Amino acid sequence: MKYETQKIAFWYFAVAMLLFALQMVFGVLSAYVYVAPNFLSETIPFNILRMVHTNALIVWLLLAFFGAAYFLVPEETEREIESPLLAYIQLAILVVGALGAVIGYFFGIHEGREFLEQPLWVKLGIVVAALIFLYNVSMTALKGRKTAVTTVLLLGLWGIAIFFLFALYNPVNLSVDKLYWWYVVHVWVEGVWELVMAAILAFLMLKLTGVDREVVDKWLYVIVALALASGLLGTGHHYYWIGAPGYWQWLGSVFSTLEILPFFAIVLFTFSMVWKGGRDHPNKAALLWSLGTAVMSFFGAGVWGFMHTLAPINYYSHGTQVTAAHGHLAFFGAYVSLNLAIITYAMPFLKRRAPYNQVLNMISFWLLNAGMAFMTFTLTFAGVVQTHLQRVQGQGYMDVQGELGVFYWMRLGAGVVVAIGALLFIYATFVPRRLELITPAGSLRQAAE
Repeated sequence: MKYETQKIAFWYFAVAMLLFALQMVFGVLSAYVYVAPNFLSETIPFNILRMVHTNALIVWLLLAFFGAAYFLVPEETEREIESPLLAYIQLAILVVGALGAVIGYFFGIHEGREFLEQPLWVKLGIVVAALIFLYNVSMTALKGRKTAVTTVLLLGLWGIAIFFLFALYNPVNLSVDKLYWWYVVHVWVEGVWELVMAAILAFLMLKLTGVDREVVDKWLYVIVALALASGLLGTGHHYYWIGAPGYWQWLGSVFSTLEILPFFAIVLFTFSMVWKGGRDHPNKAALLWSLGTAVMSFFGAGVWGFMHTLAPINYYSHGTQVTAAHGHLAFFGAYVSLNLAIITYAMPFLKRRAPYNQVLNMISFWLLNAGMAFMTFTLTFAGVVQTHLQRVQGQGYMDVQGELGVFYWMRLGAGVVVAIGALLFIYATFVPRRLELITPAGSLRQAAE
């Protein structure tokens, strides 16, 4: 660790991993409700289980993004973070807001808007925390060295903050509500989050492969251009059936089809950088997670998104388990894996130890990826059956759900494997097997156990 303020990232990563574990617990509970519908129905209804599961995901991903920024911005700008105190205040606001939101959910206090259920006071707290963060990292970047990585990262982080403001607008008309609701939900995950993803991956490739920065920068600009060109107008594939003008079926179909391109470019980028670099970096687990991010995001966000993004197909598949399959693999491949990659890379420096428990870390990689892949396949098959029986043959929703039981059992099994992999990752990353110190020169010295 070259800069003292990089240690701020540790606390963001630690809180993020606590929420990651919470997300896994509520995900397994939600999956069990699909096979035992009355489970916890009187204590914690399914909508609350699902709400905590999805909100914990979003919050821990954002916390990890913030932690990644606090770790890499000092190295990229070659100066300390502007105000460490503000960074810790920001973290405290986010923790209080997250706890307040979750407690409120259990008492039925929420706005009822999917993914944006947070009460108004929590949303305002998020805005304050975002302003603190943007001031901190922007001032650091303005006063330090300018790089493509920090430029793209800041563009993405500013985009996250700006488009979240639409969460504060809650019109009465449902169609108008959805028009602006997607400005947050879509533009975040299929737009500005991709910029953050590209910047963090570029930083990892610089550190793990040793490829010249000029080469990485060129790839980064291509990926950003593809992400913005396809992602912004690609929002139209959510406008098909909400009362928007008919031309959105054409715009949405065309541009959302192109959304696979930035993820394909990310695959080419990461694998070509590793091949060209030929560097034997000691942190093999971080490299594995980086490559896994590229591959799984391509399939989850790219291929599985493309499968049902065209209007004539979406007409039948919209809202079925096909959507759930795409959503799970896309979030896992693009953003969960990315954050686990940067945490795997950063933790040895933050704790001043050599990369430790790498075997357990890589086992967690295969458990998480295998479990998520199997879950995606089972949900895809369930969605195909559901689409045919419900949307083509016209059978009732609950009748069709009764036919999908075998798929839901398999999804539950896959979810348990994913949860085990997540807990194993947290243990492998935060609990060292042996005390190994990193000297200022970067060489490894094993201390007494």
